[in-house]
Amino acid sequence: MNPGEAREQAQNHFPVADFHCDALSKLLENPSIDFWADQGLDVTGERLRAGGVRIQCFAIYLSQKWGNPRFEHILRQIELYRSKVANTGGLRPLRWKEEAARLAGGQEGGPGWGMLSLEGVDGLEGNLFYAEMIFELGVRFLGVTWNYANWAADGVLEQRNGGFTEKGRKLIKWCNRRGMLLDVSHLSEAGFWELAELSHRPFIASHSNARAICNHPRNMTDDQIRAVIAAEGRIGLTFVPWFVTDDGEAAPQDLLRHIEHICALGGEQHLMFGSDFDGIDSWVKGLEHPGHYPALAELLLRHYSEELVKGWLYGNAVSYLARNLPSAPI
Repeated sequence: MNPGEAREQAQNHFPVADFHCDALSKLLENPSIDFWADQGLDVTGERLRAGGVRIQCFAIYLSQKWGNPRFEHILRQIELYRSKVANTGGLRPLRWKEEAARLAGGQEGGPGWGMLSLEGVDGLEGNLFYAEMIFELGVRFLGVTWNYANWAADGVLEQRNGGFTEKGRKLIKWCNRRGMLLDVSHLSEAGFWELAELSHRPFIASHSNARAICNHPRNMTDDQIRAVIAAEGRIGLTFVPWFVTDDGEAAPQDLLRHIEHICALGGEQHLMFGSDFDGIDSWVKGLEHPGHYPALAELLLRHYSEELVKGWLYGNAVSYLARNLPSAPI
């Protein structure tokens, strides 16, 4: 597609699903922030609309600078999501596969949708009753670790590279039974392979790139990428500059190398995006907030078919949700 055609298509705002941002932790640190339009956030309601983002997954992240992670920190971010994001931003909660199926079928217009994920189970304090509570409150994705060890498993920067504890293995079983989906971004390599073996539900890497292209431990090896593909999971390409290029200076076209590599491994139908907006303090130039998604769509359309681009921006994520979210209670 030539540049003029790509620009015209992108301006139609291809719908977007973004599987990771950290706006909630910023709201917890500064409750005076206005989610709708505050320049202190990368992700605002205004920018989501400008970028055509129909689904945004909001991570509940417990910063190390807050001291020992507590369940209270999780509940406070869920309440901030409800009061400041869902209400003021006009986002509907996406919790059930029936809702995702309607989105996949193009039957839902109007305001966008928000999802909740937990980035690191530290704040669950080893208590599966707490896990049940956050499921009932709408959390649907669970990242087992941040970068370091917790009660369930080792993170990717934990030097011993351990796997799951006994409590962690019980957590995997609970997630599979309850319908809580698992996220391997930040998980140690040993933990990744243990989860891949123990989980009978497809899992995701919400915000990780290809290590063969950028050699960062938070990116995935080719074998890990193949395992996510084989499990019918999803890989959310992220806009963290130091996960995109080895020198940490990145432009949008640098993402194409990761796309090409993952597609060469068989991942055309398994790619999506997980920006990590509000979790970074430097940005891919030209991708500083979700309002720039149309420019990314325009770039992709110059190199790939409309069908593939629509899949990467939205379709692959929604089809995963329609198959794997839990069913709504009758």
